[in-house]
Amino acid sequence: DARVRGWFLLDSYLPTFFLTGAYLLCIWLGNKFMRNRPPFSLRAHLIVYNLGITLLSLYMLIELILATWEGGYNLQCQNLHSAGEADIRVAKVLWWYYFSKVIEFMDTIFFVLRKKTSQITFLHVYHHATMFNIWWCVLNWIPCGQSFFGPTLNSFIHVLMYSYYGLSVIPSMRKYLWWKKYLTQAQLIQFLLTIVHTLSAAVKPCGFPFGCLMFQSSYMATLVVLFINFYIKTYRKAPSRTAVKETSIKETEIKNGFHKDYFPAANGFLNNKKAQ
Repeated sequence: DARVRGWFLLDSYLPTFFLTGAYLLCIWLGNKFMRNRPPFSLRAHLIVYNLGITLLSLYMLIELILATWEGGYNLQCQNLHSAGEADIRVAKVLWWYYFSKVIEFMDTIFFVLRKKTSQITFLHVYHHATMFNIWWCVLNWIPCGQSFFGPTLNSFIHVLMYSYYGLSVIPSMRKYLWWKKYLTQAQLIQFLLTIVHTLSAAVKPCGFPFGCLMFQSSYMATLVVLFINFYIKTYRKAPSRTAVKETSIKETEIKNGFHKDYFPAANGFLNNKKAQ
């Protein structure tokens, strides 16, 4: 798209490609480097980082809402050229959205430095690496129009999510953070709404490239599958502590098919204390 020529990082794919490669390399080398070292705390860094991403997400959310409202964007389907200056304004916000994806590589780097390796899942790395590359393509070919919807929803989710992450670093706040499960549910709803919105432009077209709509729907479908799998593994109901304790007691009391009280009385006598 001629309107984004000369914008930082967009004229060549190589910077995006090499930054993604450096991200993956940092994960591999970082885990090797940290293997025999104690984890870093990084509490102050995490508070500042999460606050920064929260504020950036809030800016993008507000600016996208204002730009699309003033440009008279059609929610069902919006083409790439009819809104004039509003399209340029949307494209500028979406460039920040693209750039935020390289900043968010730090999510994983912090996991590595804190030795939170269980958090570095396939879903986590796949999502971070692919989003940065996909949005380079979006900014070069479809930097406005129908592309606004997903980032608007995602910016809202990120305001909630990075606020949660920032607060979770503060020990005194952790007891109040009961809503992590609902964040994952909100992310799933976000993906489903984006698929519906994307396909609405395919059902009733307005000139937005059909191939881009199909690609975005397919990509979002992979995130839905991976997030559902994550949700089931993370939040499926586990037996309560009381139930586990009761089961343990029963297993202790019953041995070889007999209750523990059977053994003192088995030879026709009871413990004297019990007999009394």
